Amino acid sequence: MGTRRLPPNSTIGIFGGGQLGRMTAMAAARLGYKCHIYAPEDDIPASQVSAGTTRAAYDDAAALEAFARRVDVVTLEFENIPVEAVRRVNEITPVHPGAEVLEICQDRLIEKGFLNRVGVATAPWAGVSDLATLEQADAAIGRPAVLKSTRFGYDGKGQVALRPGDGLVDALKSVGAQRCIFEGFVDFACEISVIVARGLDGAVASWPAVENRHVQHILDTTIAPAELSPALAAKAEEIARHVAQQIGLVGVMGVEMFVTGEDRVLVNELAPRPHNSGHWTIDACDTSQFEQLVRIVCGLPLGATVRHSDAVMKNLIGDEVDAWPQILAEPGARLHLYGKAETRPGRKMGHVTRLKPRKDRG
Repeated sequence: MGTRRLPPNSTIGIFGGGQLGRMTAMAAARLGYKCHIYAPEDDIPASQVSAGTTRAAYDDAAALEAFARRVDVVTLEFENIPVEAVRRVNEITPVHPGAEVLEICQDRLIEKGFLNRVGVATAPWAGVSDLATLEQADAAIGRPAVLKSTRFGYDGKGQVALRPGDGLVDALKSVGAQRCIFEGFVDFACEISVIVARGLDGAVASWPAVENRHVQHILDTTIAPAELSPALAAKAEEIARHVAQQIGLVGVMGVEMFVTGEDRVLVNELAPRPHNSGHWTIDACDTSQFEQLVRIVCGLPLGATVRHSDAVMKNLIGDEVDAWPQILAEPGARLHLYGKAETRPGRKMGHVTRLKPRKDRG
């Protein structure tokens, strides 16, 4: 795969206008690049720090074409951009990651099948399309289990836990999707993730595995690095790099994993864009996940992923953001607010990263 180096003052188009787009645009500006956001919503965080915004639907052919001609390359900040929109823009301007990667990551059934085909272990799973196939999956895999929609669910949405005694009909109604995936429950010791990057030239880099702790299915805290044995940490990074190579990633990807009590590593989900569990890299590493994405789509060399500090990243969810004055007064706390006007329960309003000296440096 050849490289196409874009000089500073080029414009990066970003599909999506949330906080991930915002932090990507801020990293781009530091390197001298401009960003143009494409999103259907109004008053979005990324637009506040970008050179331009196209507010239009993802099926607006004229708007997509105009956007493609206004920018020099396109990336994305969330994986549920319609594949058709990506293909249309890619006919005019390169999009990274591309439609092929999105097609895998947008559908949990396709994603799990891909992972197993390339030799990556997952929880046991089965596809569900109606009550009969749900009953078959339930009999084959057993409970406890989780029934999820194949598309669009995040932060606990579009899924329901199935325990002994729970009704299958009610579970199907609760998920509210025609295509679902039935996943066997994983008795994990901890949840981890690895952020991996792959360039236009095939070069791969990754950051150390981190531990993720959730509250009500929403990521609350990330601890970097995760407290794993050196062998297990290396295994997690190796899996993430393997996935990036096999899927043909050009960009940054979050690989979410479970670590079991037997030290098995099972991949849960893929996110082909910057990931919430990688926010700590802004303050603790030579190159953040956001700068790395800018480097990749502009055809620049990958930056060093060395961490100079250990870190704990805490999401500010809902009215937790009201503590911003106290956080600003806290020595060493790095506060990042996303510019969202309305505070709602469960909404990610910002994050704070607290740095610690690296344990492995004494």
